[in-house]
Amino acid sequence: YIMTKKPENWYFQSAVIPFKTSKGKTEILLIRSRKDKKWIIPKGIIENSLTAAQSAVKEAYEEAGIQGNLLNDKMWNYKYSKWEGICQVKVYLLEVTEMLKTWPENFRKRRWFTIDKALEKISNKDLKLIIAEAEEICNSQLSLISK
Repeated sequence: YIMTKKPENWYFQSAVIPFKTSKGKTEILLIRSRKDKKWIIPKGIIENSLTAAQSAVKEAYEEAGIQGNLLNDKMWNYKYSKWEGICQVKVYLLEVTEMLKTWPENFRKRRWFTIDKALEKISNKDLKLIIAEAEEICNSQLSLISK
């Protein structure tokens, strides 16, 4: 057991990979982190009153100003170090249907990237693997839509 500086529940987080497909191409939306301005996906602490999936959708709205459809059938996990501990993150795919003009954290930059470019911008190796795998699912969604 490690002495942590934050409440235990802060180390359980959820996130979305926001995506859209147009003209046969999948793009994902990345946002800037607060401190070091890295490109990241929207994520945050799972709120006590919400499921991990609901919390992920709320973070997408608060941090990226987006709304959409959560693809509940697929979820990944990755870990990263923060607050002198290890955060465990559940990651969902969110098909973006709406980009809001204003949102709670609109000081954050947000930008659409092709999967290849997004993979160049993301630093966490496990998250890169998840995004690469997510691309296949996004593409299969696309083939379902176009049939």
